[in-house]
Amino acid sequence: MAVYTQVSAEEMGVLLARYDAGTLVSAKGIAEGVENSNYLVDTTTDRFILTLYEKRVDVGDLPFFMKLLDHLADAGNPVPRAIKDKQGVQIQQVAGRSACLIEFLSGVSVSHPTAPQARAAGAALGQMHKALDGFEGARPNTMGIGDWHALAARCGDDLDAIAPGLGARVADELTYLDQHWPTDLPRSVVHADLFPDNVLMLGDQVTGVIDFYFACTEIRAWDVAVTHAAWCFENDGSGFHRDRSDALIAGYEDSHGLSPEERAAFIALARGACLRFLLTRAWDWLNTPADAMVTRKDPLAFLRRLDFYRDAPAGSLID
Repeated sequence: MAVYTQVSAEEMGVLLARYDAGTLVSAKGIAEGVENSNYLVDTTTDRFILTLYEKRVDVGDLPFFMKLLDHLADAGNPVPRAIKDKQGVQIQQVAGRSACLIEFLSGVSVSHPTAPQARAAGAALGQMHKALDGFEGARPNTMGIGDWHALAARCGDDLDAIAPGLGARVADELTYLDQHWPTDLPRSVVHADLFPDNVLMLGDQVTGVIDFYFACTEIRAWDVAVTHAAWCFENDGSGFHRDRSDALIAGYEDSHGLSPEERAAFIALARGACLRFLLTRAWDWLNTPADAMVTRKDPLAFLRRLDFYRDAPAGSLID
């Protein structure tokens, strides 16, 4: 469940009075997600998402996220803006939390993408990257390669409680990535978390890209690798789907494209994507109480992906 902070009807009414958004009809907590508290809000005039930012989102980063979403929306990308109130303010205070009233986008997140849906996601990612070529904002990646050693050290020997030998496997991978991580590829602001549950679809059409709270300045092609790892396997990390892989890359090529240098580095970038999510999931697995109202995500799902990329011949995934 992703409602950590309860908001009363009276508090919602006070918030909505700041906007030209009608009056409250209903509000329902949204269970999906683990980072923030989210409510589906219906008014007499429209439907919105109310997001309250919990401890994992640095409120100092919110102006960057708002500027990013406005930039992408202005360029025609299907992203939800934070709505400005009558005074032009986007970031509010609700129930002791920083909060935003956000545009509602139609669509559903798919749990088992098809190849056409993967192609549409790849195209949407490329369109975002194209739009961000001229974006002046920047934010450090707090989950980048420089942070993985520290996170692995914090997990320590407890990694082996998740799976025997996992600590040694992580150490080996860190050594490999230290030696092979590219340093001269183009960088830009990237989404960094484009899993299927962060893409809304109607049929094979992308109607929304959401949850930009890991967006940061990073190697642009790493964003493609993260998306590839998220979309091209079964949810447990098994069963690589070559048709989804080919389709996703084709969609990205249609709207942006990869350079020869980015293609050559793709396996290393994908291995880095897998290690990043393996480690953050491992940390959450080890530090989330079993009775918490948050579903822990299996770190081994990304170990299986990592093993696939490790064994994939160079150039075998991107022609």
